[in-house]
Amino acid sequence: MTCPSRRDLGLLALRLGTGAVLASHGTQKLFGWFGGGGIDGTAQAFEEMGFRPGRPSAIASGLAEAGGGVLLALGLAAPAAGAAAAGGMAGATSVLAPNGFFVQSGGFEYPAFLGWTAASIGLMGAGRYSLDRATRHRLDQPWMIPVAFLTSAAAAVVIINKRSKALAADQRANTADGTPAEG
Repeated sequence: MTCPSRRDLGLLALRLGTGAVLASHGTQKLFGWFGGGGIDGTAQAFEEMGFRPGRPSAIASGLAEAGGGVLLALGLAAPAAGAAAAGGMAGATSVLAPNGFFVQSGGFEYPAFLGWTAASIGLMGAGRYSLDRATRHRLDQPWMIPVAFLTSAAAAVVIINKRSKALAADQRANTADGTPAEG
């Protein structure tokens, strides 16, 4: 097997594994599959984590993971798929960051790694064994890389900042009414 074939086969395996994990997490959020909370349960959890309003946040997160994951696995629209999944994982990372890095202590290691991997695939492209190649890269043009990643990064910054402000307002309200502040 030639070196390019090995690389493309390895990229296919990486896309399939990463895409399947992301898609399964997204379908937990959207449909309640695999023991997930579905939209209602996820929306409630997102509200409690400071993502407000919870329902649109849950839908956006589920779509970023499920949609980005499926597209990565198929190798279709790799820049947009990788950027969407990475943006979704940035939100998850922000929730877990106060717990440190390692997953054993509730840290952000896992979503950060999924986001990093998705972003890497989006940057390098889906490879030879992909729908992007089969469609002659119609959804994987060079200009799409900066557009997808800048859009995803801007959305992630806005959402994470909005969450931080909501949590700070909650803390101020809890402190003002005598309820002990969490955290």
